[in-house]
Amino acid sequence: MAALSCCFFKLSHSRHLKPSRPSFSCSASQPSQNNIKVIINGAAKEIGRAAVVAVTKARGMELAGAVDNHFLGEDIGLLCDMEEPLEIPVVSDLTMVLGSISQGKEVGVVIDFTDPSTVYENVKQGCLVAPTLSIGSILLQQAVIMASFHYNNVEIVESRPNATDLPSPEATQIANNISNLGQIYNREDSSTDVQARGQVIGEDGVRVHSMVLPGLPSSTQVYFSSPGDVYTVKHDIVDVRSLMPGLLLAIRKVVRLKNLVYGLEKFL
Repeated sequence: MAALSCCFFKLSHSRHLKPSRPSFSCSASQPSQNNIKVIINGAAKEIGRAAVVAVTKARGMELAGAVDNHFLGEDIGLLCDMEEPLEIPVVSDLTMVLGSISQGKEVGVVIDFTDPSTVYENVKQGCLVAPTLSIGSILLQQAVIMASFHYNNVEIVESRPNATDLPSPEATQIANNISNLGQIYNREDSSTDVQARGQVIGEDGVRVHSMVLPGLPSSTQVYFSSPGDVYTVKHDIVDVRSLMPGLLLAIRKVVRLKNLVYGLEKFL
């Protein structure tokens, strides 16, 4: 499954782009009356192709650029198996595409699905940091926070078809969300160092178990229990298209931001 997180930054027209430290990044200009021009970096990836289709079909948006290091010169519409070409070739120079948006002072959003690579010093004023684009994942996290006040035992079990960072950012965020609430979890074995019991995240005893097996969906399950009672919250992602409603919502919201906002849930 492709990366589920992304950041959206407001683009200043008056400066040149300067690379900075690694990060997922997206950039946006000031709002205008025109359609939002969307540039997708990592457009040839699975999630990038889904984003191309979603943006092309969305009202008030239009695809303005497709950036990737693969399939250079190919029409992104045909690459995404769309019925007709979009007459937008895949290019590798993000800065050039950003420059065309900036000079025209149009409403522009750049969505970056590449490996953490570049953020820009001129987009720090207003931005949205979205650890997940999945609305279902956000609803799971909200349910978990509510349940954490009523149970003393909790464990997170996640599965991924492939992963480089474990526990995943989503599992780590869930553990952090229910930590520092005055609750100590899993007191009975809080001191055990048996690796099969999972990794403890934070200081309050939340344990995370991560499975990586090809063919598994991206799944997150959170188990709460008390004597005679088990409460389970589960969310599965089986197709990157499930992330597109959250992506389109983020695009529409970021162009109006003036300050940092953390989490897509602020707009639900």
